[in-house]
Amino acid sequence: MPEHQDVRPDGTVAFLPHRLNRHPVVVRGLTADELWVCAGLSGTAGLLVGIPLAIIYSMIAIAPTAIVLGIATGVSAGGSILRRQKRGRPDTWLYRQIQWYIARQHPGLAQFLGGRDLVTRSGYWTTRRRASS
Repeated sequence: MPEHQDVRPDGTVAFLPHRLNRHPVVVRGLTADELWVCAGLSGTAGLLVGIPLAIIYSMIAIAPTAIVLGIATGVSAGGSILRRQKRGRPDTWLYRQIQWYIARQHPGLAQFLGGRDLVTRSGYWTTRRRASS
């Protein structure tokens, strides 16, 4: 079996791996960026739950415990949910969905997050040419 079977006579490579530029999956189907967002949001939720509980029970240790539990639950549940949602879709699908949601729900914020570049028009599209007048 030849060692250089993928190299053409001119020295170029005969194939290119299609997953070369994809972000690697780190935990439960999440890429590193998605993991940070998921951990940040679930940690914030844990903090928002932990502070009132710490005040009610007069135990400061409840707040960091709630943060850790929130992150563990968020990454576990979030990874499962996002893995199911992303299955069979392009790599940029999640980011485009978030941009689309922001462009539709918060148009003032969309200009800062690239939402103005998306087509958000609803209605009928046609590909027919019209006769010029």
